[in-house]
Amino acid sequence: MKEQLKNPVFLISATVVAILVVIGAVNPTGFGNVAGTLFDFTTLNFGWFYLISVFGFVLFLIILSISKYGKIKIGPQDSKPEFPFFTWIGMLFSAGFGVGIVFYGVAEPMSHFFETPFSDLEPQTEEAARVAMGYSFFHWGVSQWSVFAIVGLIIAFLQFRKDKNGLISTALEPVLGKSKVVKNTTDSLAVIATVMGIATSLGLGILQMNGGLNAVFDVPNNTTSQLLITAVLLILYLTSSSTGLNKGIKWLSNLNLGLCLLLLLFVFIAGPTVFILNSFTLGLGDYLNNFVSYSLRLTPYQGNNGWLQDWTIFYWAWAIAWSPFVGAFVARVSRGRTIREFVFGVLVVPPLIACLWIATFGGTALNSDLNSGTSIASAVSNDITVALFETYEYLPLTGIMSMLSILLIATFLITSADSATYILASMTTNGSLTPSLPIKIVWGVLMAAIAAVLLVAGGLNALQTASLVSALPFTIILIIFVYAFTKMIRREPLPERKRKK
Repeated sequence: MKEQLKNPVFLISATVVAILVVIGAVNPTGFGNVAGTLFDFTTLNFGWFYLISVFGFVLFLIILSISKYGKIKIGPQDSKPEFPFFTWIGMLFSAGFGVGIVFYGVAEPMSHFFETPFSDLEPQTEEAARVAMGYSFFHWGVSQWSVFAIVGLIIAFLQFRKDKNGLISTALEPVLGKSKVVKNTTDSLAVIATVMGIATSLGLGILQMNGGLNAVFDVPNNTTSQLLITAVLLILYLTSSSTGLNKGIKWLSNLNLGLCLLLLLFVFIAGPTVFILNSFTLGLGDYLNNFVSYSLRLTPYQGNNGWLQDWTIFYWAWAIAWSPFVGAFVARVSRGRTIREFVFGVLVVPPLIACLWIATFGGTALNSDLNSGTSIASAVSNDITVALFETYEYLPLTGIMSMLSILLIATFLITSADSATYILASMTTNGSLTPSLPIKIVWGVLMAAIAAVLLVAGGLNALQTASLVSALPFTIILIIFVYAFTKMIRREPLPERKRKK
């Protein structure tokens, strides 16, 4: 345990995060102002870099999967998949759900409906609703999951085929060598980016939970309530981590999936079912039709990049910062799959689930505003955290569905935070599969602390900045990842074709 505590990656990354927490706690206003300046600087000067990088990841994965290397297995070439096909699909299915999609499932399409992505598109019209749905599909589709797939593929390849640890630095050895300084620096950057990505997700969940408690129980929607929620959450997931309640976490994970499916089915049936199916189908068509233009869209001639900064560029940065966490999950469940199976599984199943969720919840809200004269979009514009609960106001069983959603958000937060403490502890102990409890507690406390500081310093804007800025150096690491993986895969023996008898 003492050796783990002396690990340089742990010392560097934990110290950096702790310093940020102290600065934010001592001077939250100044911290928030700096965060805002960094957000503007990064999006204005490096937005193009995020867009090109993520688009490149998509192209790389597609080309890799259809190439001769697509038949190479993640594991020994004669290995069998660890999980049956439909069980694996079910695990990817569950990966498609999370705090982010619950937060933005209604909030994003209604935000685009109220404030459109294009200056010449009139808001709150039928065409605005169509564009809102297509753009929401784009943000939660293949591009975001390509980032997770890149990280997951390389981690899985190293662990299961090369019998190495799944550290970020190990994947970079073919390019950067085995220098300890380089290894510790890259692993520390990866950890800091992951902490910020997790803090963004936790913060969003806490904001939405506060919005739900306000809607149902009239709990004040303010910073004090959010800090209390953070404290309760911290106690719950630290208790889980310290007692090793693996069965409890598995039970909560199953509860998450069950609640997601229950809510999805209820809104699909109680809401405008045909409208949902039509908007899902049309949204997929618009998404595919506009994929390239949306992927590389900037507005240098108009001079105002604000909408893209707040949405597309933020999303890609958040995905990059969050990628070691999600990537580790998809890697863990994909042993024995071919690269082709892995890529198509990860790039198809979770995005389809996300699009179906958005079409169901966002479509119900859009239909209500368009055809029933409600003002959900206006309410979302005033407070984005109440989007889901405002939609329930126009459906049966409002109170029950709202309480179930609050429960869902809480269980998502607990399971995500518990898993995150393990992932971060593993990343800072040379990839140990059994990191010590003190390491997990340190990361559990720091995660909650940085999320709390960001909420106090600037709420949603500060949470966005955390991912955006920390993801910038990690994007460079991901690009080197791709190059390193290309070098590794070219050395692999190709599987022999089965001869016909």
